[in-house]
Amino acid sequence: MPVPARAMRRALPQLYGKTRAAYNRGMNFSPISALSPLDGRYASKLNALRPLVSELGYMHRRVQVEIAWFIALSDAGFEEFKPLSPGARTYLTGLVKNFSEADGVAIKEFEKTTNHDVKAVEYWIKSKFKDRPELEKNAEFVHFACTSEDINNTSHALQIKHARAEVMLPGLDGIIAKLRDMAHTFADVPMLSRTHGQTASPTTVGKELANVVVRLNGCREKIAAVKLMGKMNGAVGNYNAHLSAWPDFDWEAFARQVVETPELGETQGSDWGLGLTFQPYSIQIEPHDYMAELFDAVARTNTILIDLARDIWGYVSLGYFKQKLKDGEIGSSTMPHKVNPIDFENAEGNLGLANAVLKHLSEKLPISRWQRDLTDSTVLRNVGVGLGYTVLAHASLMTGLNKLELSEEALAADLDAAWEVLAEPIQTVMRRYGVQGAYEKLKEVTRGKTVSAADLHRLIEGLEIPAADKQRLLAMTPASYVGKAAELARRV
Repeated sequence: MPVPARAMRRALPQLYGKTRAAYNRGMNFSPISALSPLDGRYASKLNALRPLVSELGYMHRRVQVEIAWFIALSDAGFEEFKPLSPGARTYLTGLVKNFSEADGVAIKEFEKTTNHDVKAVEYWIKSKFKDRPELEKNAEFVHFACTSEDINNTSHALQIKHARAEVMLPGLDGIIAKLRDMAHTFADVPMLSRTHGQTASPTTVGKELANVVVRLNGCREKIAAVKLMGKMNGAVGNYNAHLSAWPDFDWEAFARQVVETPELGETQGSDWGLGLTFQPYSIQIEPHDYMAELFDAVARTNTILIDLARDIWGYVSLGYFKQKLKDGEIGSSTMPHKVNPIDFENAEGNLGLANAVLKHLSEKLPISRWQRDLTDSTVLRNVGVGLGYTVLAHASLMTGLNKLELSEEALAADLDAAWEVLAEPIQTVMRRYGVQGAYEKLKEVTRGKTVSAADLHRLIEGLEIPAADKQRLLAMTPASYVGKAAELARRV
C-alpha cells in the first residue's frame, strides 16, 4: 500500500537526517552511499579523471586562471602595478602547483559567506596575501576587470584540455593499440561473415577488427584536433570595464597573450598563460561551440565502440571467442557453465549513458538567452559525468578484450557448414566467360537449401569454362575465399 504523505514526512528525518547532517558537517560518504556509481561502485576506475573534472579540479583551474591574469597584469607596464618580484611569482605559482583538497575546502568556506563560487576563489587568493606586503598592496588587481565567466570559461577549457590529454586520448589509444594487435595476430584466421544475419562472403577476424581500428583512428584525430577556446573580454565581450581603467591600452592583445601563452611547464619559458586558443568574439559567455564539436566527436567515437561491443558480444555467443576467468570468478549464479560477456555489456551500457549526457551538452551549450543565462553553468557541471562514463566504458572494453581467447575450431566449423557462400565466386567466374543466367543458376542450387561441397563441385564440373578456372573453383573452400582480408588487416 502507498505510504501516506504525512507519514512519509515524519519518516524522512529518521531515514536520512543523520546522513544529511554528516554531509553538512563536511563528512565524506562511503562509496556505497554515493548517489552516482561513478563515485560509488566504479570510483576506483576513475581516479585519474576525478582530480581534473571534479569541482575540486574546477576550483584548481579557477585559481590558475586568476593567478595567470594577476601576474600578467603586473607585467603589462601599468604605473599602478609594478612587475612582481621573483619571490612573489614563485609563491603565486606555488599556490597553483600545490593546490590541495584542503584549499578547495577553504574556498567552499568562503562561498558560505559570498554565495558566489568565483568570488570565493578571489577572496581565498587574497587571503593568501596576508603578511606579504608586495601582494597585499596589489590585492585589488586579483580578478581585475573580469566577469565570472572570464574565469569559468577558461577553467572549463583547462579541465577539458587536461582530461583529453591525460585520460581520454590515452584510454582511446589503448583500445586502438589492442585492436590493432589483435587485427595483426588474427589477420589470417578466416571467419564466416553475416549480412542481415545471414551467411555471407567470408572475411578474417583480423580484417573485421582492422575496420574498427580505422574508424577509431579517424575519430581520434577529430577529438585531438578540436581547438579549446578561451575568452577574457569582460561582462558582454567588449572590454568595457578594462577600457574604463586604461582607455589607451590594447586589452584585446593582452587578453590574447594571456589565453594563448603556454601553461607553466609546457615550455622552457618563465612567462605563463593558459595554453588555449583565443576567442575574440563572445557575449558574456564563450559560445561553447568547440565543446559541442568535441563532445559530438567523443559521442561518435562512443557509438563506434558500442558497435564493437555488440559485435564481440555476438561472436562470444557464437563461440568464436572464449573468455578467460579468474580463479573463483562466477559467470552465472545458477548455471555453472556460463561465462557472461559482462565487460562488453557494461561498456555498451556506460557508453549509452555517456552519449546521453554528451549529446545534451552539445545541443544545449551553444544556446544562451541574450547575453547570458545560467543554464550553461549548471549543465557544464556534468562534463565530468559524460567523460566519466566514457572512461569507465574504456576500462570495461579493455578488460573484456584482454580476456578474449580465439576459438579457431568454432570458426572453422562454422565455415565448413556454409558452402553456400561459394555461390558468389562461382557465378562471378561464370559471368566472366559469358555463361548465361549465371546468377539464376546458382540461386536455384543454393537459395534456402543446405549446400554441400559435393553439390557445388557437381555444378562446377559441368561448367563450360577454362580448365584452369574450373580447377581453381574446385580447390576453393569457404575458409580460403577471403580475398585481400589478411593483407588489409596487416596494413592498419
